Amino acid sequence: MALTLEQMRHLAKLARLELDDAQLEALMAPINALMAHFEKLQALPLDDVEPTSHSIPVYNAFREDIVGTPLPREEALANAPEARDGLFIVPRIVEE
Repeated sequence: MALTLEQMRHLAKLARLELDDAQLEALMAPINALMAHFEKLQALPLDDVEPTSHSIPVYNAFREDIVGTPLPREEALANAPEARDGLFIVPRIVEE
């Protein structure tokens, strides 16, 4: 299924890209080639293939939690750009 110029305009709008028709036409060939590869993959008989999330077996390597001595508050705050009352002071990032 090859994408048309109108579909490319729609995709560019969804992606909030300001591309003119010449740029869209230049992108159509590689995108349509990619779509052709996806169509080939969709046609593969995969009914007997078990779904996987990784290409190799992955196992979590858990370690035992060991209680230790916590870092003193003064030492933890020693390199903070700004601290007050034992807390890190950070710039506000949420707009009102």
